[in-house]
Amino acid sequence: MTRQGIELGKWGEDLAFRELKRLGYRNIIRNYRCSAGEVDMVAMDAGTLVFVEVKTRKGASVGYAKEAVTWHKRRQLSKLALTYMKDRGLSNIPARFDVVAISLEGDEAHIEIVKNAFDLIF
Repeated sequence: MTRQGIELGKWGEDLAFRELKRLGYRNIIRNYRCSAGEVDMVAMDAGTLVFVEVKTRKGASVGYAKEAVTWHKRRQLSKLALTYMKDRGLSNIPARFDVVAISLEGDEAHIEIVKNAFDLIF
């Protein structure tokens, strides 16, 4: 990934973090990593554990950004979520995967939060 791409991704994650906080997501952990992989954020939303993947694209539609969470990435996030929950004894609480899709057009950012964006993949 280019330096510009890394900076755009960090900018998008910062924007997503602020938006999730505004919407009431709590205890947000950013850039969680473990042996199963990495996820942009882990948070709580009204009693539900949420694994959040942020996709930021420049000059592309929000729909395109959402599609960037591939089957392979969904499978990796599923493994990560199961590991996270097992390691913390959280298997008794509901969990979901959200995608924050950000499209930057000029100086304007369009943000869409897709709750329960995909199911657990084994």
